[in-house]
Formats: sequence, structure tokens, C-alpha cells
Amino acid sequence: MSYGDISTKLSLVRQPSQYLGSEINRCRKDANRAALRWLLAFPDLYQVGMSYQGLQVLYHVLNGHADISAERVFAPDLDMETLLREENEPLRSLETRTPIGDFAIIGFSLLYELSFTNVLAMLDLGGIPFSAADREDTHPLVIGGGPCTFNPEPIAELFDAVVIGDGEEVVLQLAHAWFAWRQNGDSRTDLLAKWAELPGVYVPSFFRPDWDARGNQVLVPQVDGYSRIRKAVVTDIDAAPLPDRPIVAFGNPIHDRLSLEVCRGCTRGCRFCQAGMIYRPVRERHPKRLLSGAMEALSRTGYEELSLLSLSTGDYESLPWLMEQLMNRCEPEKVAVSLPSLRVGSLSRTLMDQIKRVRKTGFTIAPEAGTQRLRDAINKNIDEPALFASVEQAMALGWQGVKLYFMIGLPTETDPDIDAIIDLAGRLSRIRAPKGWKGVTISVSTFVPKAHTPFQWCEQISLEESRQKIARLKTAMRKRRIRFKWQNPEMSLLEGIWARGDRKLTPLLLRAYERNCRFDGWSDRFDLSRWKKAMADVGVDVEACLGARGMNDPLPWDHIDSGVSKQFLQNEWGKALSLSLTPDCRHDDVCHRCGVCDFKTIRPVIHRHVEEDDTQVSAQDVCRFSGYVKRVLFYQKVGPARFFGHLELARIFERAFRRARIPVRYSQGFHPSPKLSFDTALPVGMESKEERLSVEVPPAFTDRQVTDRLNESLPPGLRITECLPAESAVSTGRAPLEWYVVTLRDGRFRTDLLKSFENCGTWIRKKVNRKGRVSRVDLKQLVSRVVLSSPQQCELTLDGSYTPRLRVPHILQEIFNLSETTVKLARIEKQAVRDGI
Repeated sequence: MSYGDISTKLSLVRQPSQYLGSEINRCRKDANRAALRWLLAFPDLYQVGMSYQGLQVLYHVLNGHADISAERVFAPDLDMETLLREENEPLRSLETRTPIGDFAIIGFSLLYELSFTNVLAMLDLGGIPFSAADREDTHPLVIGGGPCTFNPEPIAELFDAVVIGDGEEVVLQLAHAWFAWRQNGDSRTDLLAKWAELPGVYVPSFFRPDWDARGNQVLVPQVDGYSRIRKAVVTDIDAAPLPDRPIVAFGNPIHDRLSLEVCRGCTRGCRFCQAGMIYRPVRERHPKRLLSGAMEALSRTGYEELSLLSLSTGDYESLPWLMEQLMNRCEPEKVAVSLPSLRVGSLSRTLMDQIKRVRKTGFTIAPEAGTQRLRDAINKNIDEPALFASVEQAMALGWQGVKLYFMIGLPTETDPDIDAIIDLAGRLSRIRAPKGWKGVTISVSTFVPKAHTPFQWCEQISLEESRQKIARLKTAMRKRRIRFKWQNPEMSLLEGIWARGDRKLTPLLLRAYERNCRFDGWSDRFDLSRWKKAMADVGVDVEACLGARGMNDPLPWDHIDSGVSKQFLQNEWGKALSLSLTPDCRHDDVCHRCGVCDFKTIRPVIHRHVEEDDTQVSAQDVCRFSGYVKRVLFYQKVGPARFFGHLELARIFERAFRRARIPVRYSQGFHPSPKLSFDTALPVGMESKEERLSVEVPPAFTDRQVTDRLNESLPPGLRITECLPAESAVSTGRAPLEWYVVTLRDGRFRTDLLKSFENCGTWIRKKVNRKGRVSRVDLKQLVSRVVLSSPQQCELTLDGSYTPRLRVPHILQEIFNLSETTVKLARIEKQAVRDGI
């Protein structure tokens, strides 16, 4: 298990496990037998990309085809990018360590405008030209997909093709066209022409950009009959695949849980919301299919939380039935169910009672605006009484806090609207709260007008105005002792530039990349000064990018057909100005003529009733174990597993027990967790041939069953060597000795330094913990024995009973005056912990 030729240097980078590719449920096919090798690329860190459900779906769909091998790659962190460049190594796929330039197709998921420079970084690390026009037949075909493609123009020239809309069916259609093209031996342009015939596929090179007298981009089609691209729509969402073996990510993903898409699309009609427009119509999955899919995926992943995803999960018609059935199955196994996208009014007492049966997950409400006037303007159909009722209900049912999201800079916003956010937050904070209530958190972001929405013609407020509004809110919230969070308005500024830009922005992207702009969606990486210099270099007019557009002006995305007509969007803008509401067509059974549905193949799909049958399970029907006995597990942590951190290792074991169907005892309280006790916490990069873990399991499981089942459920490098009853694994009480073998890859162990250590009476070193507390460590008491097997290898024995401790890498640095890099590159193997003689 290696990462190309730099596998020995993974200890030099942050969270090295993200580069392993050895996760549970990953698919590794024989590359030589796959007719088509497809790389799924995500232009952000692994912890973000592995939280994206769309990536899991496409991975499942493509690898389900016998002749296709789909692998993954994520944007390497800055330290890994530097290491790759220093070692002259290409960026490689996770599954087979193949250089990304060797794949036939690379498909980028474009979820966020501030990840665009990472696309360039990944192409650059793969030796792939940035522009599609510069690529030759030996280069991969580069495809883009995701919500950002509904205005693909700022990055259009990077891609051979762009998928607009739902991707599950299109990717296989692209693959079949590729099979035929390869067999016929046609040109690259011939393949693009075949792709252009597919629904939802945009080929940027088949359009020539031009600009009118006012500087508006106008695309000139270069292929007859190819002037407008209608988005791809999966009409039968129940036929769309639910991954039954999702990859279980290492590390700490942003959303570390099993995600289940309950429906697609939303017709609430919030006028600021791009997703609510581009993903229409509403298509619900059948609740029984969701139930069976959830149980299958949970059993194969071991996740302790299930998240029901959609743009508005509370609107899912069969949610009460589904929640009850899920909780009847999940509660005995301590699996929580979360609903991350609920609206005010959908939170019934019954629903909240179901959620809290295991643990109370996050509670978030999005009023978006502080006044009813502005909420009416944006078509956010909630009122204050319902909002207060939801918060009070959360308090009564034991939630400890609630988060409210607002936007500033919405069209028609005035100063009283900002004051209303302050007033609303203050009144919510003064509700008589029960013991343990931690209060209200207010989160604010700057509104960014997006393509294909009724507000696409509106201007975005300036950076200075954003700063002033946020400062005003921040001061007011501090006085009221209300927690206040906000998105960096500088990031919103940049997002707005890219959200409605055209191909004139491509030079800006290239220049920003040259100025080392990376990971701009991360506040600790974002540097507006670099972008300002890049804008000055290429002459970008920020005010023009963020300014209002005329209703009759051509828009950069006019050739992209989201299904929602421009006339409907213009009508909605007029209704915003007149404060007129547009009700949800799904509930009122009234068509508002947005243009999406043809009512033949494309139409709303709602499951309002669930037939009663034997799929239902009551809480008392689920098997429960009574009584537990303590077991001590001896395990090895070697090879790729040495790159797991301790908390990561604990999570891996917890989920392995679930996959192995071995119940363990849980703690009590607000957030019950498995009671696993590890003897030691090994540092990242250290191997061990013998570690110990204590756990309580039902007596029905034999030692052999525990060992065999867990070994089938653990990733490479982790292996149970023995399972014993606790009484059989008790120490003799003599002082334990820890035995290590250290092999240097660079440098050497100096015998003269070892003699100096051996001849001294004491060797005192200071140790400072995370809280700044200083302690004194005598290495002569801690280190029992050091033997050099060769100039590159030594054996080190430590007194396990001595405190305070120093880690082995620090001991080696002290005794042999080794550099931190030399020690990080060394192979440190913990052989055993033995009772002293």
C-alpha cells in the first residue's frame, strides 16, 4: 500500500490517511481488464469530497458497469502538493496509484466557485494542459459536472465537455459513446460531437464567445442545431441507484455519517435559492425503498448516524412513517437519524420525539430575513409565531441550543430589516429556558445572486457594505450575549464574481493560480490580496461583475436551459417587488408554469401513502441483548494502518464492531458512545505488533467469533491477533517494558552520542503539554536499554511505568541529535509490551 514513490514520506504531511485509498467498501478493479478508466476528481480536500453524496453515487454507478473502472482523486493539501513537486511525482488516483494523466476520462465535481483554482492545481500536477484546446489525443478527456455548471462560462475553456443536471444516467451514456468511438478510431472532435447529442451535455468548443457593445458575452454556435443545452433529468428517482456499499472515509470528514437522499428537487420557490430552481421537479423516493436501502448501507458501513438528505427533508410526505420505522431499527443499535434541512412548520412534536430517541442531533432553522416583509419578498413562507413555537418545542424536548441562519444584502433590504435580525435574536434569547439550554446562535452570510434564479439580474452589495452590516450585527449580538457567526464577506465577494461571470474571467483564474491562490473556500487559506493583485494584472472590473443586469441583456448562461423559463423568473422578480407569495405547487396542486414539467416523463413524484405490510417493525420486535462480558483484544497496527491517528483508530474500531454485528456496551447520557478502552495512543506513523483494547460484548459471542468477525471488517494493516476474557489478560503486576525497533531511512545513529547518554547520571528534559504545563523527564529513568543493531537501526526499551513520558520520536531526537524530518521518516515498530523481569 503506497502513494507512488513517496509512500515512505507520508509521515511528513498532515492527515496522511487521506492518501491511502484503503477504506472499507472502496472498489479496486484490475486496471488491465477495464475497457474504460474513469477518474472521479474532487477539487477540494478529501474530508470535503468524501462528504459529497454525488461522488459516492457516481462511483457506485460507474463501477457497477463491468467494463468501467472508476477511481478517485482529491485536491492534495498544500504540504502534499509541495512534496509532489519536490519529488517530481505526478498526482495519482487513490485506488491503484495511477498517474491521473493515464486515465481516459477525468470528471470534476464542481460544487463551489471558490474551488476553481484547485482544478488547475490538479491538472498541473497531472501534467495535463489547462485548456481543452491544447490537449492532444494522449491526454484525458476532462469533464465537469455539478451545480456550478449551470453557469459554466468562467471555466468553460478548461473542459472538453460539461454535464448539466442529474448525472447518474448521463455518465453511462457518455461511456457507451466512448466505447463506440474507441472502436471506430474516430477523432477527438467526433467523440465530442456524439457527446453533444446527449441530454445535458455541453461542449464549450462548439460555441464561439463574442461580446456586444455593452460588454455582454454572446455565444455563437459553431454546430448546426446545437445552440441550447437542456439539463439532464432523472425522471424515475426510484430507479436511480442508492449506493449499498458507500465508502467509509478515513479521518474526520465534514459530514461523517451515512447520507441518504430521500428526494430531489424543491418547489418551495425561495427566490434566492439556485438549488430550488435547477433541481426541479420534486421527485420523492419510495419510503420502503429508502428503508431497505438505509438498513443495507448501515450494515455495510457501520455508521452511527444516518442523515436524510434533500433540499427540504421536512416536506417529504412519508417522513413520519419513515422516521418511526428507521428509529425502530436504529434505536437498539444506537444509530441516530438526523434531518439537516428542516423548515419551520415541519417540526412536529411526533417527529422531534423520534429524532431524540438515540441522541439529539443538530437543530437549525433558516428564517433568512428578520422581517416578514423581506421574507415575503424572497418567498420564504414562514412567520414569527411558527419560528418561536419551533424553538420552544426544541427546548421542551431537551435540545440544548438552536442555530438560525440569516442573509444580508437581499434585494429590497433596508436598515430596519437588519435591526429586525437583532430584535428577533434578542427576543428568542429571552425565552424562559430550561436547565442546560445553551442559547441561540445567529449565523449570517452575504447574499450572492445566482444564475437561473429570480434574483439573477440583481446587484450584489459591495464588500464595504457587507463589512458594515456584519460589524453592526456583531456589536449588537455581543451586547445581548448572543453567539454570532458570519461568513467572510471577502469570500462572498469572490463567489459573486464567479457565479455570474463569463469567459473573460478565465485569464483571472490562470493568473490567480500563478499567484498561489488555493483552497479559497477555507477561511484560513483565503487571501483576497492575492486575488486583488491578479484582478489588477488582467484588468477585471469588480463593480461590473457584481452590478445589476438589464432584464433584456444577454446573460452568460442563456444557452443553458435549466427547465425554468426566463419568463417565470421575471414574473417572480415582479412578485418579489410587490411582496406576492408563490405557494408550493406540490401541495396546492396548482401549476405555476415554471416550465420544468411536461407531465409525461417529467413531473412531480410524491409518495403520500404507505401501504401497511410486513416491512413494518415495532420497537419491541427488534432483538436486544442483555448482559455483557469484558474482553481484551490484542491487535496489530502495521503497514498503512500506521498512518491512523488515535481518534481515527477508535472510530474505525467502533464501525468495525457494527459491521461485524457484534453489539458493545454503550455509555449513558446525552450522547451515548461505545465503551472502548485503548491501553495506549500511538502517534501517527508508528507501527505496533501488539496493542490492547478492552471492550464489553454479549457473552453469546465467543473469543473466536469476535476475532474472525472483526478481522473481516477491519481495513488493511489492522488485525486482531487474540481475544481473551478480561481475567485471563490481567498483568502480573511487574513493571511493563515497551520494546521498539527503529530503522532510519536517512541519517545514522552515532555511537559516540549513545555512549554520552549511557555514561551520564541523569538526562533531564522539559516537557510542555498543550495547556502550557511544564514537567521534567529524566530519560535515564525512562529509557531502560538502547542497542544499535547497525548505524541505521536500534532497539529501544522503555520503562512503561515511568511518568511523565516522552514519545519515542522525541527520545531519539534527544539522544542522537536527529532532525525532526529524519525521525518522521524513520520506521518505528513497537514490538510488544512485556512484564519486567
